[in-house]
Amino acid sequence: MHPAPPPLPALPSRPRAPLPAGACDAHTHIFGPFDRFPLAPERNYTPPEATPEAHRAMLDAVGFDRGIAVQGSAHGTDNRAIAAALAAAPDRLRGIAVIDDTITDAELAALRAGGFSGARFTQIVSKRYPNGMVGVSDFRTLEKLAPRMREHGLHAQLFANCDTVIAARDLLLSLGIPLVIDHMAKVGQAEWNATSPLYRELLALLREGRLWVKLTQVRSAACFPDYEDARPFHEALLKANPDRLVFGSDWPLLNLGDKTPDVGHLVDRFRDWTGDDALANRILVDNPAALYGF
Repeated sequence: MHPAPPPLPALPSRPRAPLPAGACDAHTHIFGPFDRFPLAPERNYTPPEATPEAHRAMLDAVGFDRGIAVQGSAHGTDNRAIAAALAAAPDRLRGIAVIDDTITDAELAALRAGGFSGARFTQIVSKRYPNGMVGVSDFRTLEKLAPRMREHGLHAQLFANCDTVIAARDLLLSLGIPLVIDHMAKVGQAEWNATSPLYRELLALLREGRLWVKLTQVRSAACFPDYEDARPFHEALLKANPDRLVFGSDWPLLNLGDKTPDVGHLVDRFRDWTGDDALANRILVDNPAALYGF
C-alpha cells in the first residue's frame, strides 16, 4: 500500500530581481489531478498532487513566463496529465513524455502536435533505487525508438549519472537526435572531481555542442539550502558551453522533506553563480526557446 500524497511545497518567493520576459523553468513536474489522472499502481514514490493550476501558480509566483513539464515515473507512460496541461497553455508550456517501444507512430505524432518536445529515458541505480526505477524507459528502449523519434522531431532527455552517460557515449551519439542531460549529470553524487576523466569527457561533449545540460542544483549537491558544493561544476559547465545550458528548478521537489528549497532562492543562486545578467538571460530565455521550440 502506498502512503498518502504529501503536501505541495509552499508557493515560492519572488527572486531578488525580476526575471526577463520569456524566462523558462526547464525542469518541473505535474501530477494529477488524481481523480482524472491516477498514479501508476506500481511506482517508487507517491508525489504531491501537483496540478496544472498549482504548476501555473508556481511559475507565476517566481516570474517564469514558460515552463517544461517532465513526466515523472509515478505516472509511468500515462502522459495524459501533462498533455491536458499543455492543451490548456500551448503558448506557455512544453512537455517531456515517458514512452516505451509499444508506442505507435500515430501516438508519437500526437505527442509532438500536443506540445511534447522530447521523451525521458532513465538509467538510475542508487541508494534510493537499488534495483532501478519502475515506470521508466531505459537506454535500450531509447536505442529502439530513436529513429522514429528523429522522424517526429523529438529529443531524448537522459536521467542518468555521468558515468552511465559516458559509458553509453558511442551509442547515444550515434542516435542522431538531440541529447539533454538531467540534473547536471550528477544524480546521487554529492561532489565532483575536476580531475575525473568522466567529467572531463562530459565537459568536452558539452563544449563540442553534442549535448545539452540542465542546471538543476537540487539533485547535484548536498549543502542545503545554498548548494555551494554544486557551484564549481556549475561554473565548469558555463565555461564549457553556455549555449547548451538551461535552468530547471525540479518543482515540486520530490522526497526532500525539511530540506525542500525555495524556488525563488534557487533562481537567486543560479544568477549569483552565473555572475552575468546577459549570460543568465541567455540560459533562461534564448536556450530553452531554441531547445523546446517556443
